Amino acid sequence: MIDLYTFATPNGFKVSIMLEELGLPYTVHSVNITKDEQFNPEFLKISPNNKIPAIVDRQGPDGKPLAVCESGAILVYLAQKTKSPLLPADPRGFTNVMQWLFFQMASVGPMFGQMNHFGRFAPEKIPYGITRYTNESKRILGVMDKQLGGNAYLAGQHYSIADIACYAWVRSAESYLGSLETWLNVTRWADMVGARPAVQKGMLVPPRA
Repeated sequence: MIDLYTFATPNGFKVSIMLEELGLPYTVHSVNITKDEQFNPEFLKISPNNKIPAIVDRQGPDGKPLAVCESGAILVYLAQKTKSPLLPADPRGFTNVMQWLFFQMASVGPMFGQMNHFGRFAPEKIPYGITRYTNESKRILGVMDKQLGGNAYLAGQHYSIADIACYAWVRSAESYLGSLETWLNVTRWADMVGARPAVQKGMLVPPRA
């Protein structure tokens, strides 16, 4: 059994989608970041950087509970725990998936997140910030579109944790930009990933009030 500490954000959706894809049983613990629940001392024992998502695997590698924070690390941990093809075992396939996972962690998440922040939530509208992060997010979508031009999925012809990591963030960019029609390959990919039953279930975790 996995304890999942999460909230309805792109990073949170990564792990709930992964758990659904793997068919692992899990218990959801909602951490309401709009109410600063991520700073509760008990949660900080699991996620020292006060970020969701985080998990506790009650049956860790040594049979003892193991806490894992940082969404990318959680995806890798769960894939290796279950020996899932979502993270290939062969060195070439493993490295290819990992570079696109790191692309999400280093570029997609930070830039799309800042675009949403400056465009939607910042108390003061700062044109420079809005322009900078919107343009950079569009550039990143262009990188993805080129990669997907010759591949069904980000790391090649097979669905992987790289796709899981990027999917909800791309949907967040779509909701801000209004459309992804400029990036036809990204649109095709997002529709294909979004049609997966596990993705649809994972995107509803935690349940909305």
